Amino acid sequence: MVKRILDLTVASVALVLVAPLLAAVSVSIRFIMGGPVLFRQLRLGRKDRPFYIVKFRTMKELRDPRDRMLPDAERLTPFGRYLRALSIDELPQLWTVIIGAMSLVGPRPLPPEYLPRYTARQARRHEVKPGITGWAQVNGRNGLSWEKKFELDVWYVDHCSLWLDVRILWMTLLKVLRREGVSQDGHATMPEFTGSAQAQE
Repeated sequence: MVKRILDLTVASVALVLVAPLLAAVSVSIRFIMGGPVLFRQLRLGRKDRPFYIVKFRTMKELRDPRDRMLPDAERLTPFGRYLRALSIDELPQLWTVIIGAMSLVGPRPLPPEYLPRYTARQARRHEVKPGITGWAQVNGRNGLSWEKKFELDVWYVDHCSLWLDVRILWMTLLKVLRREGVSQDGHATMPEFTGSAQAQE
């Protein structure tokens, strides 16, 4: 209950404070890339419940001669790269926090197709609500391997507390200012998770 109150309070205040920025970014995306301004994708939340995550669109819909979507790194625009570097593309998720599908702090929500690729331990990351930021994000973000990220996610599940959430929120501000771990070389974020070696043996 205390975590939910923190989520509602901080997300509501933050949404009001960043409203002018949201409006400016929306206009810029419309001018640079056209519509739609927002990107929606199905993700899994607590107890594997599906929901739609919403972000500012950072990539163009570019396809090869065979009508296949080009890799994310090739479709990412310079403006989109700037939005990602400062995590501005994540701000629309404040509304997802307010309606209760996400929390401010928790493991990052991932696509449904990843679910059968988890080990039993990795799947424990779905025991709590996903977050805009999390323990893995402040300890390396996309510079980490998938296995290390999931290990940090499970650590958070076992140790989550109000104090830890406040600490993670503060560390997130510092990480955003330093623009650390935004992406891996050759990727807009990081490569697709195809499963851990121990799960494939």
